[in-house]
Parts: sequence; C-alpha cells; structure tokens
Amino acid sequence: MQAEGVHRPARAEISASAIAHNVRALKSIVGASLFCAVVKANGYGHGAELAAKAALVGGADMLAVAIIDEGIELRSSGVTAPILLLAEVPPDTIVAALRHSLTLTVGSIDGARAAATNAAALGGRHPVHVKVDTGMHRMGVAPEDVDDVIDVLTACEAIDLEGIYTHFSVADGSSAEDRTFTRDQIARFDEVVAGLAKRGVKPRIVHAANSAGALGYPEARWGMVRVGLALYGYLPEAWLASALEETNDWLVPALTLRANVVAVRRVEVGERPSYGRRRALENAATIATVPFGYADGYPRRLFDAGAEVLINGRRYPLAGMVTMDMLLVDCGDDVVAPGDEVVLLGRQGDEEITADEWAERAGTISWEILCGIGARVPRILVG
Repeated sequence: MQAEGVHRPARAEISASAIAHNVRALKSIVGASLFCAVVKANGYGHGAELAAKAALVGGADMLAVAIIDEGIELRSSGVTAPILLLAEVPPDTIVAALRHSLTLTVGSIDGARAAATNAAALGGRHPVHVKVDTGMHRMGVAPEDVDDVIDVLTACEAIDLEGIYTHFSVADGSSAEDRTFTRDQIARFDEVVAGLAKRGVKPRIVHAANSAGALGYPEARWGMVRVGLALYGYLPEAWLASALEETNDWLVPALTLRANVVAVRRVEVGERPSYGRRRALENAATIATVPFGYADGYPRRLFDAGAEVLINGRRYPLAGMVTMDMLLVDCGDDVVAPGDEVVLLGRQGDEEITADEWAERAGTISWEILCGIGARVPRILVG
C-alpha cells in the first residue's frame, strides 16, 4: 500500500456535499431513470470510498467500477449498494466477483459461458448485464451475436439477466458528424432491445448514457444513466450546460488541491530557478516553494503552458520547471511567508483554477487531470 503524505502540507479536499448536490442536480434532469454513479479509477481521483458514499447520500441507486479490486475495496469499506463491473472480467476471477456481490458485465459469447459456468458452480442467483457494441469497438457483443449470448445466460438458473447496455463514443461532441453517430448508436441499441422484447426477453435495467449522453440526449436515458465526470462537478463539453439551464442548478467541482508554502527566498533578476534552468527571471522576485510536484499529479508541461497557482487570493506563475515533489512560484514583490495557503485546483477568494484550465493548458482532458492526482496525496473529506 502506497503511503499518503499525511505529514506533509499538501492535500486534496473532497466535498461530500458537492458530490451529493451534483447527484441531486443531475437526477432532477434525468427524471425517473436510475442513477449509476461511476467511481472507478479511485473515484476519478477523488477517493473511491468518499465519492461512493457521498453519491449514495445524494440519491445514487447503483455504483460502477472498472475492475474487481475496485469493487472489493468498496465492499470492504461497508458499501452495500449494487456495484456494476463495467468490463468483462477474466474467467478465473468471476467467482471472486460474485462472492463480493459484484454485478458482472458480459461482452462476448465466451464471457457468457464463463459467467454461466461459474455462477452455477457457486450457486445462488447473480445479476448480469450484457454490453452491446454499437460503434465504440472497445468491448461488447456485436448486435448480430446478442441472441446467442442471451441464450447462454437465460439457460442458466444461477444468472439473473438484470441489464443490457451500450456505451457512446462521441456523445460529448457538438459537430453534426458526432451527433449523427451518437443517434446512430442509439438507433442500433434500440433495435437490439426491441428484438429481445419480441423474444420475451426484457432486462429490467436498460442503459447507455454516460454524463454527456445523460445531459445531451434525453432519448438515451432509458432506465438508467451512468454518470462519471459530471458527478464530480465538471461537464464533458461546455455545450452540455444547456441541460442545466432548465433547472438553474449548476454542478459544483468537488475537489480542491491545497498546499502551504514551505520556504521563501529572494532571487535576483536573471537567475534561472529549478531543474533545467529553463527560464530567467525578468525581475528580482520572491520565490515560494510549494510541496507538490509531478509525482502528486501536477503535470510538468504546465510550466511551459503558463500555469498559475493561487496564494492570498492572487494568481502567480511558476518560476521554474515542475519537479517531482515541489513547485517554485514567482510571487514578484508581494509579501508571501511560509505557511501561507496555496490553492492549486479550486477557489481562493474571487479566483478559481479548474481541472478544465489545467487540461486546456496541458493539451489533455479534465478526466486525465483528475485521475492523475497521485496516490500519496491524502484525500480529506469536507462538507
């Protein structure tokens, strides 16, 4: 188990009230659809247990994770809500998943056979969801093979065919091409569901919408939505805010990265702080050292991209290259002292730095920024 830096003045504060608020705000939009809170990848960097429990308080009906170990971790923390595995797991791990009451995803005929065999051997009755590939081409049963998979599962008395679902690949896209493709995925999935209904097979939970699908495509909400990024207070793309305008209930970012200045020194004009001596100071400046680096999830490329931090309610640029454990901040002629609070992500006074800002500067997406927060950064529940 990797150590958390609890004796170091750097931390991630996770607002339970923000996550619960986001669930409630999104549930008011999706209406009667069940709400599945996606807490994989350590709750998108927020801490899986913290995120899961806050989402359940907010009204989430189900949780979803990517791998069995994530589900077992939640069970060990006392979570009893249904937990869906979002990928087909190796056959030799199925029994472990079922013993921890994790809901299997089946995405192939071989996966269906393995699920049936292991469920029957274990006994009892176990919920399973079938994933259909409607165009993502990452995992799932081809539409023409769904009947064969369903036959294997329904023939096993130990299998409860609880759900069927698909996943969108460009639901966040605003171009005409992206919207057409997403609607094509919806149509393909509709055909599969309708075909099963004609056979008398009607899984209780039909779902497809991720955060973007839930906000941008009302027709794709079906019986449940699977919300990841929006759960933590961020929109996949700005155009999706129009759905929130209907309720005037906005999402709230749940994570704030805070640290404290640990050292201050005056450095003369022309000096080149940090590794690589990448940039000369244009003026003499007070340089503040902050105990947070790329090992904690602060991308090195943010230096060249002009990233800033907040100290005493003001924005300050980095003074040199990001190092593994520390940042150097150019505070100019302002008075900054050891112990002063630094906000790397979040709000301080009237200023705010968001994961979207980091992502834009770093040429990536907010998902990667949030998931990249290092394991040694302690997650502290607030609110």
